[in-house]
Amino acid sequence: MKETYNIFVEGIADKRFIEQLLEHIFHVSVSPECVIKTDGCTKLVSPATEKTYLNQMKRNSADGGVNLVIFDADDDFNQRRSELLAWKERNHVDFELFLFPNNANIGELEDLLGQIIHAENQPVMDCWDKYEQALEKIDLPWRNGEPLTLPAKKTRIYAYLEALVGKSKSEKEKIKEKNRDYLNRNHWNLNAEALAALTDFLQKHLA
Repeated sequence: MKETYNIFVEGIADKRFIEQLLEHIFHVSVSPECVIKTDGCTKLVSPATEKTYLNQMKRNSADGGVNLVIFDADDDFNQRRSELLAWKERNHVDFELFLFPNNANIGELEDLLGQIIHAENQPVMDCWDKYEQALEKIDLPWRNGEPLTLPAKKTRIYAYLEALVGKSKSEKEKIKEKNRDYLNRNHWNLNAEALAALTDFLQKHLA
């Protein structure tokens, strides 16, 4: 694995996941300083906050390092990709781009996480699907026909892990984004086909 690299991600959940995925792929310890939390695409490309990230990218490139940006595609894959590549060209920085969940479709990290749960735990997710379907059928008179708001995708992942860990306070801490153990084979499958695109991307640029 390359010794000099920076990976720019959006949040703490992304940072934790990428660090542990790298450990799984390359069988090495990953320095937390190499995976940089930007707090979102807006912070990365905003004139008010971009200087720090631009300096980090340029300095890393000057040292012969590799820069990777791994963000959510969100609701418009093409727009997000175009926005980031235009920012790259405008500021004369060098980085390779990957957008969750698979660098091709709309979505976010949580969409990918939902696809890499341990297969034996699928009944937990099936229960959650039924819960959401039930919510969609509820009609509360005071909402005047407006459907109930479905929980965010992040909540889905929290609920999945909460069902698997123990009841003690220390066990509940494992649910938090900064504490999750993606190397736990009882919870996650880091060899899942859904991870192929991301794994190939990381191996191509960091091996």
